[in-house]
Amino acid sequence: MLYLHKLLPLLLSPIVVVILLAAWGALRKRRGPVLLALMLLYLGSMPLLAKYLVSLSEAGAVRLSAKSQPPADAIVVLSGMLATVAASDGVATEWGDFDRFLGGIELYEAGRAPRLIFTAGAVPWRPEATPEGLYLKQFAERLGVPARDILVSDLAGNTEQEAQAIRRLLPDAQPSILLVTSAYHMPRAAQLFRQAGFTVHPYPVDFLTSVEQTTPMDFLPSAQHLRLTDIVVREWIGRLYYRVRTAF
Repeated sequence: MLYLHKLLPLLLSPIVVVILLAAWGALRKRRGPVLLALMLLYLGSMPLLAKYLVSLSEAGAVRLSAKSQPPADAIVVLSGMLATVAASDGVATEWGDFDRFLGGIELYEAGRAPRLIFTAGAVPWRPEATPEGLYLKQFAERLGVPARDILVSDLAGNTEQEAQAIRRLLPDAQPSILLVTSAYHMPRAAQLFRQAGFTVHPYPVDFLTSVEQTTPMDFLPSAQHLRLTDIVVREWIGRLYYRVRTAF
């Protein structure tokens, strides 16, 4: 099932749609699909459009002050910030993004909750990887967070499983949490945690757009911005999936 959740959005990702359109046009010897594929490739990789789509996905969120957040039962930091790389003695863990972890530490140091919870993100195609929550727990302890205040969930492969795993750790009636995840992912994550029975206070981090002026470079195609468009499209597919499933 986890493979299905990961593969279905891939089939509708911009790059796959472009490839399928171009292949169809070439096989049928029709110019229209090929031109449409080129247009979609350009639009998807145009910085101006990619930034706009990201801003829609982030839903107007802004970076919040940790001290301004309400008190909660726990701070929950979602996985998705580490990578496993080859090392001389096997494999090693490296940071892909530090913001989620840092956001959780900021909230804990501000005294917003007595417990800091990391989810043990793990996927079957990376069997040698240390579950993310265990690595983050060790790192937080090195920064001075007492081990007694840190919890790690059961293994989870996606956000829905993370919500269920945290619910088992916090079985009380509607516990309140400060939820830390990437800004573009927050609307879907908050919805899933609310459906799992939590009172959710979102604390978005890892913003994909920055405050900057529009320049001529924003109209030139960029592989980096094609990746941003792909991230947003996959996120919207995930939101649509859970919305439809909830409706039925």
